[in-house]
Amino acid sequence: MHISFLIHNAYGIGGTIRTTYNLARTLGEQHDVEIVSVFRHRDVPVFDPGPNVRLSHLVDIRKKSPGYEGDDPEHARPARVFPRSEGRYKQYSRLTDRRIAEHLRRLDCDVVVGTRPGLNVHIAREARRGPVRVGQEHLTLSTHSKALKRTLRGVYPRLDAVTTVTQADAETYRGQMRLPGVRLEAVPNSVPESGLEPADGTGKWVVAAGRLAPVKRYDLLIRAFEKVTAERPDWRLRIYGGGDQRAKLRTLIDRLGLYNHIYLMGPANPLDPEWAKGSIAAVTSSMESFGMTIVEAMRCGLPVVSTDCPHGPAEIIDDGVDGRLVPTGDVDAIATALLGLINDDELRQRMGREALKRSARFDPSQVAGRYESLFADLVGRSTMRGTLHRARGTLLSGVFATKDVGYSMFGRARTA
Repeated sequence: MHISFLIHNAYGIGGTIRTTYNLARTLGEQHDVEIVSVFRHRDVPVFDPGPNVRLSHLVDIRKKSPGYEGDDPEHARPARVFPRSEGRYKQYSRLTDRRIAEHLRRLDCDVVVGTRPGLNVHIAREARRGPVRVGQEHLTLSTHSKALKRTLRGVYPRLDAVTTVTQADAETYRGQMRLPGVRLEAVPNSVPESGLEPADGTGKWVVAAGRLAPVKRYDLLIRAFEKVTAERPDWRLRIYGGGDQRAKLRTLIDRLGLYNHIYLMGPANPLDPEWAKGSIAAVTSSMESFGMTIVEAMRCGLPVVSTDCPHGPAEIIDDGVDGRLVPTGDVDAIATALLGLINDDELRQRMGREALKRSARFDPSQVAGRYESLFADLVGRSTMRGTLHRARGTLLSGVFATKDVGYSMFGRARTA
């Protein structure tokens, strides 16, 4: 199969970019795969697509590039196709509208995959007849505005399939969206094996990673760790990531006198070596569309203490077996769960081994296999529909050719 992914910016850093590369790289071992990036803002991508995946872009926004198009007059005019209610709308323009439309009209592939709602809208409206059209949901339906939901409800029926990263979000789609004839599947994100020696659970470090954004609720983690250090001052916390909450979190750490126990480490890529230095991972988000960092930590042999927030953690962590799930927003529960693992070496190490073993289900080979089956089924059905359509056309030609005698090729007289 020839599979083409359409992504916002394949040259950046983020969960959608990372999982798209993981999937494309694995599918590329058996299929003809390409990643088409709407934007290109740097010369070399952060992630490696592998030797079998082609990478291209539609709009060059590298200011030092001879092909720079950021000053194109069309790029200053607002987009008409990319939905205004989509979070990335301000980055899109008449130029991107035109480039995406041209790309989709000439795209000769078996499957085209969109990786965010705005691009799925483009695919639904503009992809030529022939390729199977798949829209991926990497966030959750509940995070979208009413306006965006209305737009998606109007155009998603033109897709062949929509995939979500959790069963919970798939159920939300089934309950809130009317998508007759559209295949709806929950397929998790993939995380490859780290290739490093897994954590042995002896280091006295708790590790967290992700954007320093309000939804991640690192303020709760910091307050919970204050309770941890009161009982176990020998343990430390490292938080990896960048974002606009950094100054507020730094102030909170200093105000609580935890500057010798909690460290804001900044972004790190790759993260695997940092996970492997720890013994416990912590996630205190108010919402996770999936929970890539949970799986990443587990793949490095760490049990994860996570809030049981919508939608992903409960579908990844088996509470009490390979990690702990605690109520969202509960500082005391977070601290208690962390201390439960900190104070029990045997439990912590056993859960770490279970996390390593159970997280293998998120290996790219497993996830790519599910997508491969989905794509093959959709392509087969599309081919069958095309064959039936052509056959029906031939039969109808026979009907019209014999209308003078009132009989069709089905051998029965037509009735008024």
